[in-house]
Amino acid sequence: MSRFWKIVLLVIAVLLVAGIGYRVMGGGKQNAGGSAAGTGQGGKGGQDKDPVPVTAVTAEKKDVPVYLTAQGTVSAFNTVTVSPQVGGELLSVNFREGQAVKKGELLAQIDPRTFQAQYDQAIASKRQNEALLATAQSNYARSNSPEYRQFVAQTDLTTLRNQVTQYQAAVAASQASAAQAKVQLDYTRITSPINGIAGIRAVDPGNVVSAGSAIVTITQLQPIYVLFNLPEQQLDAVRAAQAVAPLQTATLDRSGGSVVNADGVLQVVDNQISSSSGTFRLRAQFPNADDALWPGQFVNVQMKLNELPGAVVVPAEAVQRSSTSDFVYLIKPDNTVTLRDVVQGGQVDDSHVVISKGLQAGDKVVTEGQFRLKEGSKVNALAPGQAPPAPTEEQLKAASQKGSRGGRGGPPR
Repeated sequence: MSRFWKIVLLVIAVLLVAGIGYRVMGGGKQNAGGSAAGTGQGGKGGQDKDPVPVTAVTAEKKDVPVYLTAQGTVSAFNTVTVSPQVGGELLSVNFREGQAVKKGELLAQIDPRTFQAQYDQAIASKRQNEALLATAQSNYARSNSPEYRQFVAQTDLTTLRNQVTQYQAAVAASQASAAQAKVQLDYTRITSPINGIAGIRAVDPGNVVSAGSAIVTITQLQPIYVLFNLPEQQLDAVRAAQAVAPLQTATLDRSGGSVVNADGVLQVVDNQISSSSGTFRLRAQFPNADDALWPGQFVNVQMKLNELPGAVVVPAEAVQRSSTSDFVYLIKPDNTVTLRDVVQGGQVDDSHVVISKGLQAGDKVVTEGQFRLKEGSKVNALAPGQAPPAPTEEQLKAASQKGSRGGRGGPPR
């Protein structure tokens, strides 16, 4: 390549660099002007010109109950597996599966004929011994009377007295045998030992059952237990509150929201902490008059521990979370917002929380519309459910003019 062309290429490169530098310097100024114009429109301190519509709620002061919640398992008050105590043919089953039964109600009948015969035999033996006893007593009484005593040897008199004692013992033994036979006969009638609900039967009529084989399981549902666990850190608080008065316990629906049973009472705190889970076990008792709780059912348990007097309460959606703390948007008297760090003191219900630090009763906080806010933003505070007012003609015209600028930061050139 000749020297001439080298010089031409060098001049072209210099011109290109100069042109690019000029455009860069000019664009920076234009952007700076646009930013300044944007600042002028936004207002001082980063505030929006038009107030941001938000939903706001005033923090309230109220007495707040403190609840402990856990998942629990329903357990029957009593569960009895009904089994025959004697063997024999099962003549009948006298209950319906799932039926409510009363204590002492007939559930099943075993063939009683063998046991009836044994009882009758014991009664006959008793009567026989009673007759022998009566004869021995008569003989001894006659021989021991004054008019006959002189004609009876002392040895015979002793023998007669011992016969009376012997037959008395025989009568007592017969009485015991008859009582035992009566018990065995009564066992052929299988009755319910408790009030409860009959389960699915384990044997059908006509089968020969033996002592100890299961017939049916009876479960008592009224009252009923609910077992649940709590972390060991709450043990001291629970024991202290339980020492003052029995703690009220409730069961909630599956979502943990509405109360299903509210009439439970904490009955027992277990005497040890699980080393594997770090929890301790509790048992609450419920009347369960409507049979809403069923053994084996999983439930959400809520137990009232104590009450916080005069606590500051706000809706849960007012509290925002950052990487370091919880905060709310507090509305100041000039209708601007500021970020306020808060400390939560527990949940009141499924929609409100206690603020233990950072707010006072009467402070107004934002519950909806936080995503459009920043420090110092001007807001139009609306009540929950209130719709923002319709825009005026001037606002619509200003918005139309702003949109016609093509989205630039400053006025068109």
